[in-house]
Amino acid sequence: MIKEKKCKGSGLAIGYGCGKLTQFRVYGLGKMCGCYSNWLLNSENGKIKLQKSILKIQKPRLDLETKEREEKENKSLKLAKLNTKTQVHAFVRERDKGKSCISCEVEWNETFQAGHFYKSETFETLKYHLDNIHGQCFRCNNFLDGNFDNYSLNLTKRIGIDRYDKLVKLAKVDKHHSKVWNLENLKQIREDLKKHSI
Repeated sequence: MIKEKKCKGSGLAIGYGCGKLTQFRVYGLGKMCGCYSNWLLNSENGKIKLQKSILKIQKPRLDLETKEREEKENKSLKLAKLNTKTQVHAFVRERDKGKSCISCEVEWNETFQAGHFYKSETFETLKYHLDNIHGQCFRCNNFLDGNFDNYSLNLTKRIGIDRYDKLVKLAKVDKHHSKVWNLENLKQIREDLKKHSI
């Protein structure tokens, strides 16, 4: 059996005891007589102790909420990237319908893909750039790794030397300052596609 002792504050709670005999005590204050809760709610030291306890309890919940929010944002960003890629590639295939393959100049057909001059995996900034993406046959895009040398020769004919030079400059900048995609700039790309005329 737990021995009863007088409720008298100790340590941080000195001076808050009522003197009654109590079995359960914290900082020398009885829990059953209400002195401990009185100390927590009405003294500076008690309020600090209570606040620390609340924060300790809330931290795991806040960490979980932060993790869930980050996962949701990442999921939304992944979806936005996929949606933007789909729309940009569909736009390019429609824009270049009837044009020969940018690399080998084979005649256009329904299997043409949206091929990148600067690879989308390596050049983040140019991933959705319309001057960097053109109609390309399945063979060049998938089996010849983009057929880069021929792509380079024909790209200047297709977009002109000025736009080609700008694209090359952007690729050099990309190596040092790659684009960070977010929901806002991806949405802007999709909105800009609607303004382009095919």
